Amino acid sequence: MTGLWFEEFEIGTQYKHDWTRTVTETDTILYCGITMNPAPIHLDQHYMEGTIHGQRLVPSLWTAGVIGGMIVNDLTLGTTLGNLGYTKFDFPKPVFHGDTLRAESTIMDKRESKSRTDSGIVYFEHLGINQRDEVVHIAHRAGLMLKKPVD
Repeated sequence: MTGLWFEEFEIGTQYKHDWTRTVTETDTILYCGITMNPAPIHLDQHYMEGTIHGQRLVPSLWTAGVIGGMIVNDLTLGTTLGNLGYTKFDFPKPVFHGDTLRAESTIMDKRESKSRTDSGIVYFEHLGINQRDEVVHIAHRAGLMLKKPVD
């Protein structure tokens, strides 16, 4: 188990996660297929050449999913009971095939659960950052985190 228990989270602590991922065209094709998203903004290069981007965009929810996965080993593996919600879910810059993404997290706040004695709520900020150090995704979320078991 590598995730942190509720008691181990400290407000203001920042994490630079080790995982990185270079986005491929195959990622987009597979993601659009399994999510039934036929949008030409993701799949049609000729169409996109005539737009402000000049190339296909990686689906934003794929980006969010990858960034959300990159944080698991360091923060929540085996110690989370699930997400409670997001209060921010932004994509300030586009992601393109060939971009390499990494994640950073900050613990924004935490509190004891009002209804459960075995857990507490941790408020996270997760950033997705590309190889040019541009923030491509910002997520603020609340996670229900287990407390350390009493022996």
